[in-house]
Amino acid sequence: MSPVHLKAKSIFGLTARTNNAAEMNPSTGKIGPLVHKFDSQVEVNYREGARVYSVYYNYESDVTGDYSVLVGADAVASSSVELSEIKIQEGDYLVFSGSGQVPQMVIETWQKIWSYFASPGCPHTRAYETDFEFYKSQNHIEIYIGVKQ
Repeated sequence: MSPVHLKAKSIFGLTARTNNAAEMNPSTGKIGPLVHKFDSQVEVNYREGARVYSVYYNYESDVTGDYSVLVGADAVASSSVELSEIKIQEGDYLVFSGSGQVPQMVIETWQKIWSYFASPGCPHTRAYETDFEFYKSQNHIEIYIGVKQ
């Protein structure tokens, strides 16, 4: 885990509203189907350096509440569906890295994040404004968690 300060950045993609309890059950989870829809209907401009993101925002409360998610990219070559735009907010983030196969690497990295913030004496407080997954490659992820100053 490492701290960084980021400038605002726009991401274009498909959105859903969900919560962690729903995502723990494959029959009620919305993120998996959203990823599949994005992959099949949106062409990402990888050759120009574009990357895929999952942005979490519009938090109802904390880790137990509802939130919105946008699965998208920072540059889209074409799309057969209308895309939404979300701005990753400028601010301070903690970066957690993971590697392996999807979805296991994503699940394991989120488990590290939840354990970190639940630990006694954790020096950081989550901001619950924008958090995001950045897919560096098929087998490497960085998850950025916004923190309060």
